[in-house]
Amino acid sequence: MTRLFALLLAAALGTASAHTEVTVVSPTSTLPASAPKAVQLSFAEPVNLRFATFRVLPMPAGKTPAEATRLALALKPGSPQLVNTGPVPSGMAAKLSLSLKPNLKAGPYLIAWAILSEDGHPVTGQSLFRVR
Repeated sequence: MTRLFALLLAAALGTASAHTEVTVVSPTSTLPASAPKAVQLSFAEPVNLRFATFRVLPMPAGKTPAEATRLALALKPGSPQLVNTGPVPSGMAAKLSLSLKPNLKAGPYLIAWAILSEDGHPVTGQSLFRVR
């Protein structure tokens, strides 16, 4: 009985400490000549978009992805540096599509996000893609 209780407790603690994560990001690599019209993100579980931030911008020269992510997340929605357009919908979602400005210039782009896990912990991350 003690062993069963220990196993159940370990399983509960393991589940409680898990954080929401972005499981799929598209695009993720070098693209053909045409730029994408949108960026798609999928999450391990639905997230409350009200408490989430998403930014897409040209990768700043001389910055690491982590430094660029901090800069991107500090930008206000609609900032001229951003290439994602329109408001992010609200509510719960397991997938999200961010519209992009047309005719992106060639070069690397950063997708940055900050989401709030179900357990209340913030999760930030980034992904890069390149337009030829």
